[in-house]
Amino acid sequence: MSSDSTPGEASSAVSTADAAETESALDTARRQLARAGEHVEIDPNVVERLAHPNAVHEVSIPLERDDGIVEVFTGYRAQHDSVRGPYKGGLRFHPGVTHDECVGLSMWMTWKSAVLDLPFGGAKGGIVVDPKELSADENERLTRRFAQEIRDVIGPNRDIPAPDMGTDAQTMAWIMDVYSMQQGETTPGVVTGKPPVVGGSYGREEAPGRSVAIVAREVCKYYDRSLAETTVAVQGFGSVGANAARQLDDWGASVVAVSDVNGAVHDPAGLDVHAIPTHEEEPEAVTAGVDDVLPNEKLLKLDVDVLIPAAVGNVLTEANAGDVRADLVVEGANGPTTSAADTVLDDRGVPVIPDILANAGGVTVSYFEWLQDINRRAWTLEEVNEELEAEMLAAFEDVRTQVDERGVTWRDAAYIVALSRLAAAQEARGLWP
Repeated sequence: MSSDSTPGEASSAVSTADAAETESALDTARRQLARAGEHVEIDPNVVERLAHPNAVHEVSIPLERDDGIVEVFTGYRAQHDSVRGPYKGGLRFHPGVTHDECVGLSMWMTWKSAVLDLPFGGAKGGIVVDPKELSADENERLTRRFAQEIRDVIGPNRDIPAPDMGTDAQTMAWIMDVYSMQQGETTPGVVTGKPPVVGGSYGREEAPGRSVAIVAREVCKYYDRSLAETTVAVQGFGSVGANAARQLDDWGASVVAVSDVNGAVHDPAGLDVHAIPTHEEEPEAVTAGVDDVLPNEKLLKLDVDVLIPAAVGNVLTEANAGDVRADLVVEGANGPTTSAADTVLDDRGVPVIPDILANAGGVTVSYFEWLQDINRRAWTLEEVNEELEAEMLAAFEDVRTQVDERGVTWRDAAYIVALSRLAAAQEARGLWP
C-alpha cells in the first residue's frame, strides 16, 4: 500500500542498489536540503533547523502471539516539522524500519506537503516487523497496541498517520477506533487512508499512482513528446506502479515493461497492463506463466522514453545510473535515486522528476479526506479526481517555473519551491525563545 508519499513504497520489487553504495533516507534528505539551500536566499539557520526532526518517539509494543508467547516489537513515529500545519505521513510495518529511515522519510513528507502547498508538516513511522509473519488477529492486536502507545502524540490537529508499506485501510480503521474509543467520540480525522464507510475518501488508494501519471504526462508535454508515441517501463506493480501504468495506458502511452519482486515482463509492442494483477490483487503475479522473465535490474536499463521506479528506495545508484537508457525518469517510489546517481543522470542530461512532486497525490487526497472528515461531507470520486488534477497541475507549474527561470534540475526546483514556503512560514512564526 502506498503512503502519503509515500510510494511508490510498494513492496513489489527488490532494490538493485549496489551493496557498496549505502545511503540512508536521512542521508539523502539532508544532502538534498543542503543543495536546495544553495539556490535560495534563505537564513542558513532555517536550513539547519530543517535538517533535524522536532521529535522521534520510540515505543515498545508487546504482542501475545497466537501460541501464547509474548514478543516485543519496536515502533517509531518521527515528527519532522509542523510550522505549516499538523504532522502528516505514513506508517509502515516492515522489518527494515529504522529510526533514521523514519526521520528521512518524515523530512520528505515536509517537502512534499510544501511543494503541493498543503497545510501540513511531515511525519513518518512504523513497526519493525514482517507483517507476512503475523496472523490476521496478531496484526490487529499489534496495530491496536501501537495505536495506544502513540495515542498522545497523534490527533487530527497534531499528527495524522496514513497507510504505507505493510499497512492498509483496515490498519487505519483500527487506529481510528482505538483513538476514538479513548477520546470518547468518533474522530475520523485522526488518520487518512481509511475505508470510505468510516470516513475514508474515494480515490485515495489510486492517488499516488494517478499523480505519477499526471506528472509523467505533463513532463512529456514539456519536452514536446507525444504521449501516444511514448514508451514506459515501470519497476514495481504495487498500488503506485500499477495505477500509474494503467492510467498512462488509458491516455495512449505504450507501457512495455512492468515488474514485481520476481522480475519483469517485457514486450516492446506494449503490455495489456489492465490484465496484469497488481501486487494487492494477486501478490507476485506479474511474471506468473511468463517464460522469458527479465531481471529487475535490467528493466532499469531498457531503452524506453520514460522510466518509472515505483518499488523501493535506492534502486538507481552510481553503479547503474550510467546504464539507464530512458530519456526521462519519473520517481514513483520514495527515494529511488541516490544522490550519486542523481549527479550521474544530471551529467548525462537525463531529467529526473522527483518523488516529492510526482507521487504527492497520496498526501493530496489525504488532505481532501481530512477536509471531508472535518466537514462531515463526502466527495464523489469525480470530485476527488478533478481536485487532484488541479492541485497537481498547479504544483507542476510552480516547479516548472523554477526550472525555466533558474536553469536548475527538477529536483532542485521542487526543493526550492518547498524551502521557500517553509522559510516564509518559519519567518512569520519566529523561533520560540
